Amino acid sequence: MQFYSVFILALLGTNRAVVMSEGHPPAVLTRMNSVIRGIDLSSKLLSPVITGLIISFVSLKASAITFAAWATITAWVEYWLFIFVYSGVPAIARSNERRILRSRTKQVEGTDAPVSVSIAPGTEEGSTGNPPSRTGIWKILDRVSKSSFVGAWRIYFNQEVVLPGVSLALLFFTVLSFGTLMTATLQWVGIPTYIIGIGRGISATVGLAATFVYPLMQSRLSTLRTGLWSFWSQWSCLLVCVGSIWVKKDKLASYMLMAGVAASRLGLWMFDLSVIQQMQDLVSESDRCVVGGVQNSLQSALDLMAYLLGIIVSNPKDFWILTLISFSTVSLAGMLYTIHLYRIRNHIFHFEKIPLLNKCLFKLLPSRGNM
Repeated sequence: MQFYSVFILALLGTNRAVVMSEGHPPAVLTRMNSVIRGIDLSSKLLSPVITGLIISFVSLKASAITFAAWATITAWVEYWLFIFVYSGVPAIARSNERRILRSRTKQVEGTDAPVSVSIAPGTEEGSTGNPPSRTGIWKILDRVSKSSFVGAWRIYFNQEVVLPGVSLALLFFTVLSFGTLMTATLQWVGIPTYIIGIGRGISATVGLAATFVYPLMQSRLSTLRTGLWSFWSQWSCLLVCVGSIWVKKDKLASYMLMAGVAASRLGLWMFDLSVIQQMQDLVSESDRCVVGGVQNSLQSALDLMAYLLGIIVSNPKDFWILTLISFSTVSLAGMLYTIHLYRIRNHIFHFEKIPLLNKCLFKLLPSRGNM
């Protein structure tokens, strides 16, 4: 039952993980998030490998038929898993009932609310006030401000975890990943396709390792501090990508770029898990779906902007510009998250917990006192 529950959560998303972990120690939610992310990353790792093997040793047509059959079969398997988990975990059904009840209550309150009509000065009959066009504009603005779209963003920005959420979303505005833009640049430089494939596999494996390291760090450092350390470890690895800009040998620069991106995946996915768990812990149940939807929308928008940036800077020779812009965006995300941590904790590091630094401070303080 637990295996099927975790597997279906990978399909449903992390919001349901919070419901299923209610009444359990916090470590259960941490582990569930890690397993869900591990399933996701494993699928991303295995899918291109299997596709490549079928294309290479059979044919492209066989690959298309295989995945069409796979999609048809798994659709029914997913449907069965949905029913199995919903019937086996009553907490999910109760959560849906509460959500439906809240939506109906809001609708009733909206229809029963008294409507007050006020006449603005200068709009009485026969008076020459503002032109009708201005009144129409204000009506449109009023409708827009009361729309569910604006309301969702208002709820998002009122959350305590808005800065971690924006920080995570900013990481999607980057070309420093084994996506189409970086892959095309590497091929233009002359890196063999199989080398790029190996690099992508190593990157996915490092990211998968994050799902095992994160629970260990989170249990020792807390979710908030794990996010800090994981983010800046990712940032440190990306310094190698920035350094590759000034390397004159194209092949060496490309390998440095690939190495930096692959190594940074450990910190990236640990930071991802940290932010997700903070949202699960701090966002109320009534706002959880709305906040999650806005977060996904923001991430998708910034991901799209990264591709638009690639269209604007389309020459592979100018990939260094995209690298610097991506690194600057990552740095901005890190500063936002650090500000959030300082706002919550009023400090960033526990310097007294660093043994070497602690000894140095004890040596310096008496000498200052003697002076």
